[in-house]
Amino acid sequence: MTDTVPDEGFLLAVLNSTPVVDGVPADDLADPDRARAWLARAGGLGTEAELQHVRQVRRALQAVVRGQQPPDVLGPALRGVTRVPVLTDGQITWTLSAPPERLLAVQAVLAWDALAKHSPGRLRPCANDECCLFLIDRSKANSARWCSMAVCGNRMKARRHYQRSRNAQAE
Repeated sequence: MTDTVPDEGFLLAVLNSTPVVDGVPADDLADPDRARAWLARAGGLGTEAELQHVRQVRRALQAVVRGQQPPDVLGPALRGVTRVPVLTDGQITWTLSAPPERLLAVQAVLAWDALAKHSPGRLRPCANDECCLFLIDRSKANSARWCSMAVCGNRMKARRHYQRSRNAQAE
C-alpha cells in the first residue's frame, strides 16, 4: 500500500466509533456485519482479524488521547511494520508493509502520530463529560472544547447558564 498523507478523517472515525446516542453508549463496530461493512468502506478487507486489530487500536488510541495511557501502548500495533522506499520516475514514495489484516489499525496509529507531531495538543476528547467523542481543534487559538458546538457546546453552555441562574436565585 502506497503511503499517503495520514488520514485525520479516518483517525476520527475510528476514535468516534463509540458514541453516546440518547444517553446510551454505542459501538459502531459491535455488530459483526455492520463492522465488516464499516471496514470495507474504510478501504479494508472486512475480516474478523482486521476487526479485532482495529478494535484493539481504537481502545489504545482512545486511552492515549484521554491521557489514561502512555503512547507506548500503541507499540504492539506497529510490530513488524515497515516502510519501503520505491523509486519511480525519479521520485521516492514510501510503501507501507504490514500484514493486510493490520493495515487499517496501523494507518490509524500513523495518523495519530502525524497529528501529534505536526499539531500537538490539537486532538482531544470532547469537554462534555457525557460525550465520548473526540475532536481535532483547527482553531487558530487552539481553544475548541467540544466535538460539536451545536450539540455538546450548546448543552454545556445551557447547563452553566442554568446553574448561574439557579445560584443567583438562591442568594
